[in-house]
Amino acid sequence: MKKTRFALFFGTRGFFPASLIQAARRELTAALKEMGHEYLMMDVKATPHGAVETFREGKIFADFLQKNRGQYDGVILCLPNFGDENGAYAALREANAPILVMAYPDDLDKLGPASRRDAFCGKLSVMDVFVQAGVKFTTLVPHTVHPQSSRFRENIDYFAGVCRVVNGVKGMVVGAIGARTTPFKTVRFDETTLQKHNITVETLDLSMVLRRIADMPFSSKPAQAKARLLAGYASWQGVPRKAFENSVKLAVALDEIIKEFAMDAVAVRCWTELQLELGISPCVVLSLLNNNRVAAACEVDVGSAIMMRALGLASDGIAACLDWNNNYGDEDDKCILFHCGPIPADMMKDRGRIQDHAIIANSIGKGKGFGCNTGRIAAGDCTFGSLLTDGGKIKCCLGEGSFTDDAIPDEFFGCAGVIEIENLQEVMLYLGQNGYRHHVSVTRGRVVNPVGEALERYLGFEVARPQILAYK
Repeated sequence: MKKTRFALFFGTRGFFPASLIQAARRELTAALKEMGHEYLMMDVKATPHGAVETFREGKIFADFLQKNRGQYDGVILCLPNFGDENGAYAALREANAPILVMAYPDDLDKLGPASRRDAFCGKLSVMDVFVQAGVKFTTLVPHTVHPQSSRFRENIDYFAGVCRVVNGVKGMVVGAIGARTTPFKTVRFDETTLQKHNITVETLDLSMVLRRIADMPFSSKPAQAKARLLAGYASWQGVPRKAFENSVKLAVALDEIIKEFAMDAVAVRCWTELQLELGISPCVVLSLLNNNRVAAACEVDVGSAIMMRALGLASDGIAACLDWNNNYGDEDDKCILFHCGPIPADMMKDRGRIQDHAIIANSIGKGKGFGCNTGRIAAGDCTFGSLLTDGGKIKCCLGEGSFTDDAIPDEFFGCAGVIEIENLQEVMLYLGQNGYRHHVSVTRGRVVNPVGEALERYLGFEVARPQILAYK
């Protein structure tokens, strides 16, 4: 798991023992080190005991953050005692990063004047002023927690996920490679709305990709290196040599474009030009990108590419774009999610098999769409999400479920899995009534809470969780 660097803030009030601050500096840093995280901490001599009480001390800490701008992913506001909300506000009002507010618990045998903390109360005061001033922050349960406890570790895992999503989505660059396929009005998006939320879209014509491929010798070092990688990534038995070579060249061309434009995610026009011009489908190439944590959506679905990146950051793992495709018999809480093959290999049950695109073959003929990485999705918990632009807003729908081991007929084309989602029928009602896509992005694990908080609280997206709405 990618580790996070936190800036550490210690709040105090002068009439509490200085030993509480000194212990907190030792205990908090030790806990973070044990978890493998990094930290930035103001020098103990910068203020009394390296803590913040007054407005002036808060300014000193704010200057410390300014000098280290870009060097930390989030701030942990630690209250070893009641703290002072005025100093905290002065220190963190321009932190420009997620803030976790945590407070130490009191011990029942240490409630006398010489040893009590009162951080339980002080935390409310800090949060009150932050809300008044519009300072965004994260607070978790329990209300007070010791850094050496397992519950603190859970909170840090959660907060690290929030930080990854906020820092990874804010300022991201997504490539829209190729025009939207004419019939697919379902993937339309508002580029200006995304830019206002600090997400840049770089658009490239598909002809630019085709030209790079035409000019690329298969004998080049990048192509040969990619050929070795793709050959081992899936089974290519029965695939024409030319289709394999063109898949390799496409992979290299996309790598070059992603690097050239500093893209964090891509959404690619995947049919039918690539099939007609190159005799391939790009599924396995997108699968490899996804397996390497570069979110890659098909059908120029920019919204799904952004959501894939957010989900992957939250889980610190891989993500995929799938279709809400089939009911599963008469089971209300199960359905089949599917796509032709851009699912990352690490999300699949077994090694994939490269095949012709059996569905596109119905319209353009057989043998022109090799590249679909077919197989089945492995069982396990997952988080799903969709993203769209609407009226100047970015709207998201999030939820959790589990891929099961339920069987899918062998003749079912592509890469698919049965997913079980509580209140699935209500989820589908919400998606349909609110204009969400036929696509859904998924990642491993249950991370709906940190990704939802990051997108809504810190990035200003509208977030709905219809599984929860169904209970109301």
